[in-house]
Amino acid sequence: MKVVPADKKRTNKWLSDKLGKDPATVSKWVTNTTQPSLEALIAIANALEVPVQELVRQDEFNQEK
Repeated sequence: MKVVPADKKRTNKWLSDKLGKDPATVSKWVTNTTQPSLEALIAIANALEVPVQELVRQDEFNQEK
């Protein structure tokens, strides 16, 4: 998820304001310290105007198995 806001020229602060979430929470999502809920993931995708799939890195998931 880290690269999508940067690609869209959006900051963590912008995203936290848009979602009504604490900036620390958004930072944890971006740095992959914690994972957003499915509901939050959909809200993030809508805010960034990207498909949810763009926020999920399937290749990283497959490597962890």
